Amino acid sequence: MNFTRKSELIREKNKSNLVIGLDTDIKKIPLYFLSFKNPALEFNKAVIECTKDICAGYKLNIAFYEYLEESGIKAMRESLKEIPNELLKICDAKRGDLDNTAEKYAETYFDKYNFDSVTISPYMGSDCIKPFIKRKNKHVFVLALTSNNSYADFEMLKSGERFLYEHVTEKILAAGSEDNIGFVFGANHLHEIKDFTEKYPGVSLLIPGIGAQGNDPGILIENIKTENFVINSSREIIYAAGNEDNLNQIMEKIRNEAIKLNKIISLNKN
Repeated sequence: MNFTRKSELIREKNKSNLVIGLDTDIKKIPLYFLSFKNPALEFNKAVIECTKDICAGYKLNIAFYEYLEESGIKAMRESLKEIPNELLKICDAKRGDLDNTAEKYAETYFDKYNFDSVTISPYMGSDCIKPFIKRKNKHVFVLALTSNNSYADFEMLKSGERFLYEHVTEKILAAGSEDNIGFVFGANHLHEIKDFTEKYPGVSLLIPGIGAQGNDPGILIENIKTENFVINSSREIIYAAGNEDNLNQIMEKIRNEAIKLNKIISLNKN
């Protein structure tokens, strides 16, 4: 089953376009988990357990696991096993390198860890995505127009009559298909998201930048002209419990935050 179809099925089943970002910082998780041998893993297991029926999947930012060295890689690997196979598993690695190096990244994230999709930086051109998209039923989200403050340094540079991000999306789509290529658009780019989804309704989008980054999900949804998207929220959901020390209360607060965001998305979709 290709990524587009898998995404469609889980969005329908769980009635959610929400992807929860497991950007697990052990300096921010509730103190309850610090007594465990692998705090990041135990925290992730709790988040997954209380949200797996109300989201479309999870996005793991690999930096938070590499930072922890051996225990972090174990936390990532074991967390992936906790995620039901029907849910999306997205690796936020933002890789982009020579084809032989990209092949090793693809082997790592797809063949070893069995992620469904990985984020890619397109700066080195379409060669850097080919090892990823040649794998059956695997997928990439290529950075197009990001949510960080300095996005305009390069992404909004003009070449001819178009911005650089527009050249990127066109060139990358020519290298693959709508089933294995999607793009990352930050939630702050409402006009550009509207234009892109009207032009390419079959291309999947990964949209970060709501919650802790401050963009309004309700207004965002009104500007998305396709069903083929997922919205990522990380800190707003996973740290919703603050320093609560009761596991049941921690899970309840995390779940309630995810439910609240789902309601906003669903209300504006309808």
